[in-house]
Amino acid sequence: MTPVVPVVPSRPLLPVVGADLPLPVLGGGTRRHVHLDLAATAPALRAVADAVTAALPWSGSVHRGAGLPSQVATARYEEARREIGTFVGAREDDVVVVVRNTTDALNLLASAVAARGGEVVVVDVEHHANLLPWRTGAHRLVPAATTVQETIARIAAELALRPAALLAVTGASNVTGEVLPLERLTALAHAHGARIAVDAAQLAPHRRISLAASGVDYVAFSGHKLYAPFGAGALVGRRDWLDAAPPHLAGGGAVVEVRSDGTDWAAAPQRHEGGTPNLVGAVALAAACRTLAALPEGALEAHERALHARLLTGLEALPGVAVHRLFDDADDAIGVVAFTVDGLAPGLVSAVLAAEHAISVRDGRFCAHIALERVLRRPEGAVRASLGACSSLADVEALLAAVERLVTEGPAGEYVRCDDGTWAPARDDRTLPEPLVAGATAGGSPCTAAAVDAAGVLTV
Repeated sequence: MTPVVPVVPSRPLLPVVGADLPLPVLGGGTRRHVHLDLAATAPALRAVADAVTAALPWSGSVHRGAGLPSQVATARYEEARREIGTFVGAREDDVVVVVRNTTDALNLLASAVAARGGEVVVVDVEHHANLLPWRTGAHRLVPAATTVQETIARIAAELALRPAALLAVTGASNVTGEVLPLERLTALAHAHGARIAVDAAQLAPHRRISLAASGVDYVAFSGHKLYAPFGAGALVGRRDWLDAAPPHLAGGGAVVEVRSDGTDWAAAPQRHEGGTPNLVGAVALAAACRTLAALPEGALEAHERALHARLLTGLEALPGVAVHRLFDDADDAIGVVAFTVDGLAPGLVSAVLAAEHAISVRDGRFCAHIALERVLRRPEGAVRASLGACSSLADVEALLAAVERLVTEGPAGEYVRCDDGTWAPARDDRTLPEPLVAGATAGGSPCTAAAVDAAGVLTV
């Protein structure tokens, strides 16, 4: 019997570093930072920060030293690799390669496919991390339809057209949060003799994944979206392609023997981890995996569903606010919502939310240009709010109140469009953090024509 999961979205499910960070707002004073840009980069879980702090005193050269710190560092790194694999239900013979991020992982896999001379089938509305790497080799682009069912039918038709080595799909859209039926897509790919790779950058922080149970061949994800922003991600999947692929980063640690007339490369994963590994990143990613996996079954999903439902109903009730979807028939989504406000540029909306309300969201085309322009018909982009384990009902209500005020009263101050397309207050009287003051003084302010006076007031 499935245990009943208590839904208490009034408080975060997991604590993160900086949860109560006070941010300056226009007009003076501060407000609690409302972090609703988790789909871009999430803050570190407190458990992740603690794990990194514990590892630092024993930092040593991974795989390369006789000293005790080096041995401890090596043991921690390899244990992190095992925990990362466990988190995604890796099979016994799967390989866990620690990389920088999802983009790095998929570029590695693309080189493995190219080395085999195989073609990749990919849908056009993917994030650029799961679109651009395949363009370096043979690939076929499937135009997404307005429904999941028709999109899958188009994928099936493309796979039936001629053999493909790999189907590459996103587990959850970084634009709208919609989740694709991975087990169905996996069965479809395998039925046509292809493997399947899943870009789980958005899915992994929100849903349980199991390679063994689902049959998915490869999964890629990033630590910075999984509450471990320490520069590490992972590619996990079947060994044979990774053992045969050219080394992802040629260098020490990736070799068995170097001779004047050639090189004997190591097997995966070392084959693709040339140079000194990112120990702290691996430890952080493993700690995040361990912490999320320890949550009661269904707890994270229930927490996010409650918050997501409130955010959707609240936005849809506001006049002039439109919520956007890629697929009319999608029946599941993670806590990511894309919306626009009539008459206001997405960049202006996000600038007002940040400057006047200390709310962080994302605006633009989210590294998914085709999705925004062809499917959503929003060449100017949209505003994206994203929720997660560190979100609470208070965060959602703060955003809804801020958007309602913007719709009914407009911005409290004057804003200008900068040379780079972003928006900023015409006069920013906030007490800016030192890096921003220093950057503005050196010409690196949000608007190139801006200057900072002695009091740290940014004036355009």
